[in-house]
Amino acid sequence: MRITPLDIRNHRFPRSLSGYAREEVDAFLRMVSEDYEGALREIERLRQDLARQKARVEDLSANEKTLQATLTTAQQLSEDLKRTAAKEAEILVSQAEVKGEKILDAAHRRAARLAEDIREMRLMRVRLAAAVRRAIESHLGMLAGLEAEAESDPLLQEKIAYLSQGPPQPPRPGGDP
Repeated sequence: MRITPLDIRNHRFPRSLSGYAREEVDAFLRMVSEDYEGALREIERLRQDLARQKARVEDLSANEKTLQATLTTAQQLSEDLKRTAAKEAEILVSQAEVKGEKILDAAHRRAARLAEDIREMRLMRVRLAAAVRRAIESHLGMLAGLEAEAESDPLLQEKIAYLSQGPPQPPRPGGDP
């Protein structure tokens, strides 16, 4: 059992003939009681302070665990975001490559169509030149036939002379017509 300051203050020693001076013993007991009471108060204050510090340590430990969990979550989220961004970048690059291939394929098809059109136009030019040549030769043949007939027909000779003159010339500005 512990002694309290009140126990020290109220303790009475038995009296004897050759005993201590009573007033000095009482004064000493009061002084010891006060010091002991102060020491007990200090111990209690330190206990309370220790309890507060333990509670604070527990709070800080809980905060540390929360921060560690948050940091771990943030790191995982960061890694997930990096992976997602890399996948999206790969998808965008793939889409761009596909689009580029489609554009290139369309350009090749258009170039092939243009080459085919050029080939067809050249062929048409050759055909047109041949048709014009045949028409000219046919007209020249007809003209030669008309000239042969014209020697006997004077009206026909006038028409041939008119056709042989060529196209009429436009009038010159400021000159004689």
